[in-house]
Amino acid sequence: MKFIQSVFEKLRRHPKRIVFPEGTEPRILQAAAQFVKLGLGAPILLGNIEEIQKAAARENVDLAHIGMIDPATASDLEILAARLEKLRRYRDLGRAATREILLQPNYFAAMMTQHGQADALVGGASVYPGALLRPLIQLIKPLADGSSISSCIILEVPDKRFGENGLMLFADCAVIPAPTIDQLAVIAVQTGRICRQLTGTTPRIAMLSFSTKGSAKMPATEKVAAATALARQKAESEQLDMEIDGELQADTALLSDPAERKSVAASLVAGRANVFIFPDLNSGNIAVKLVKHLAAAETYGQVLLGLSKPCAHISRAASVEDILGVAAIVGLQAIEYHRLYGKEEDERSERP
Repeated sequence: MKFIQSVFEKLRRHPKRIVFPEGTEPRILQAAAQFVKLGLGAPILLGNIEEIQKAAARENVDLAHIGMIDPATASDLEILAARLEKLRRYRDLGRAATREILLQPNYFAAMMTQHGQADALVGGASVYPGALLRPLIQLIKPLADGSSISSCIILEVPDKRFGENGLMLFADCAVIPAPTIDQLAVIAVQTGRICRQLTGTTPRIAMLSFSTKGSAKMPATEKVAAATALARQKAESEQLDMEIDGELQADTALLSDPAERKSVAASLVAGRANVFIFPDLNSGNIAVKLVKHLAAAETYGQVLLGLSKPCAHISRAASVEDILGVAAIVGLQAIEYHRLYGKEEDERSERP
């Protein structure tokens, strides 16, 4: 069974509400219709209702069982505006200004998700990343550990020798250009937690570099080695069952032969990694696009890390299948999000 089919099966038992800020985008409409057809939950489309209906008619999409909300006429616009006005960033703007902000679907969707009117959010199909990430970072509480917002992407390749029967997670491929040692460590641990939730298997996390275990001594490689040590420390302190090793070259992380030749075969990660942490955004973003197109990988993401609610930023090049898949993944995350992070979220004070 393909990975995404297993996600669908799990989500059918606990359907969720997914809000899509880009309600008139044709791919979103098609994905929302499929979401309903598969019994995965209730999509909520934001935008002008008449425009959504026209777009759906052009795409031959049945809007039955698909929610539609126009922020401009929403019954809870004033309630959300009052809540927005309480946040320090918006406190001095006044009600008229906060209402105007919430007329932007990305901001309205973020507030819906933060305040429980949707279980998860998927956006970015027609906008630059900052247009979606900005409201998410500003309006959705971070996890209580104070970690930076980052992302991971799930890939499934036809060659089952790699990763976990062809399934791999890459991070960070979309958000932090040059992560610090601490950020790399947090990205590793958070991606490992998602790997465990989605697959039920032990995360085997490779901290990637152009060096394997000191074969090149440079600040860049020493940074990855330090991040590896810190990630292990964090995982141990949180009592998380995951294996973390680095610094490792990509072939050493993927294949047993290079691992043996480079004398790291004893590692529980080398040659069998299923989670790959990249040292910077350049390498991560390039790698995921090469694997997607050259290896015919199915990709789902970016799933955002570090937020107290499940959210995903999809590529402007995402297909209907990509969007459907990532919506199902964040829906599945929502089932266990409170169990995984609820204590942290409950202890988090209101964002300053």
